[in-house]
Amino acid sequence: MFPLPRTVLVFAETRDGSLRRVALEALGAARLLAGEDGEVHAVLACNGGAAEEAAALLARGTNVVHIADDPALRALAPEACFAAVGAAMAAVRPDALLLGHTALGRELAPRVAVAFGAGHIADVIAIEPAANGADVGFMRPLYAGKAFERRSFAPGHPWIVTVRPNNLPAAEPVDAAERRGTVQPLPLTVPPLYTAVRSLVRRTGDKLDLAEADVVVSGGRGVRSAEGFAPLRDLAGTLGGAVGASRGACDAGYCDYALQIGQTGKVVTPQLYIACGISGAIQHLAGMSQSRVIVAINKDADAPIFGIADYGIVGDLFEVVPLLASELRRMLG
Repeated sequence: MFPLPRTVLVFAETRDGSLRRVALEALGAARLLAGEDGEVHAVLACNGGAAEEAAALLARGTNVVHIADDPALRALAPEACFAAVGAAMAAVRPDALLLGHTALGRELAPRVAVAFGAGHIADVIAIEPAANGADVGFMRPLYAGKAFERRSFAPGHPWIVTVRPNNLPAAEPVDAAERRGTVQPLPLTVPPLYTAVRSLVRRTGDKLDLAEADVVVSGGRGVRSAEGFAPLRDLAGTLGGAVGASRGACDAGYCDYALQIGQTGKVVTPQLYIACGISGAIQHLAGMSQSRVIVAINKDADAPIFGIADYGIVGDLFEVVPLLASELRRMLG
């Protein structure tokens, strides 16, 4: 079992006024680490109105939700969020801080580690105890998922951990009778900001974050044009998923780089990954090889993508994808 108890703090990241799913996954890991006798705290960074998010955290077993409310947090500028997390760290003095391995989490974690003399392990996909129960192991992938390492912390310092989205189970709601959580305002002083976020623009038009999607339908150079992504969007919409792309498709101008999956793009671990017209270059595999089920659609039977696919369809994606979407619609309703 884990060496317990602990006090664990979670940075409950939000997007568009709602909790990101990875925040609930980090909360689930925090409850595991804290154990029954430990405490789980969460910090919410907002600019007015976080009642629903705080209630959602309390419903999932958070002992104390600290609300950092400041106009500088309106667009979640990293410097302002660092001030909020730093204030929570100073107030709670936790044994561990958990964040999502998102763009914001990756920026905050090393800053907090340096400021508080903490150890830092990034991109964690599993948490497990040692055989003797003396420490806790944090598993993370290496070499584009070809290998894994188990890391642990030296005693005497706080832990800073970022968890990869879609890998750890989200915290489940607890019985109403067992909820004992409270909400507390967090006094916050935001220093002068060196950068300012004026606006956030979604280039993809998708509401679903690629990193948190359960289904991802991706296109490569085989889509041949920007219009070639239309059947992929239709299939993704049928499955309630998101659309991604290989670097080749992005470089060709078929789609925005915000969709890029791979070594120099986003890393995704959906339940289902459908690769359409993607050859399977190692750079792309680095971003999706840990998907639970991989389906490859390519007219080249020798494409490397078939080497890691669970299911493969050799054929023209412009014939296969519409048929697949049509059949799925019929099956789903």
